[in-house]
Amino acid sequence: MTEELRKRSVVIAGHATSVSLEAAFWDALKDIATRRGTSLNALVASVDAGRQGNLSSALRLFVLRDLQGQ
Repeated sequence: MTEELRKRSVVIAGHATSVSLEAAFWDALKDIATRRGTSLNALVASVDAGRQGNLSSALRLFVLRDLQGQ
């Protein structure tokens, strides 16, 4: 089953940008941010700072790595 992409605005380094991810990835990112005691924007910004590909792909891989580490 495929989920529709959800576009959300996030602020990275003071600039608003939109990111499209499936709802399951947004939910996972919110859970990770809560667990780490940080905001969703701060979490996305930290992933953005270390990425090599596009931001959506980097966020999906970040969620996957987090789940693999649990």
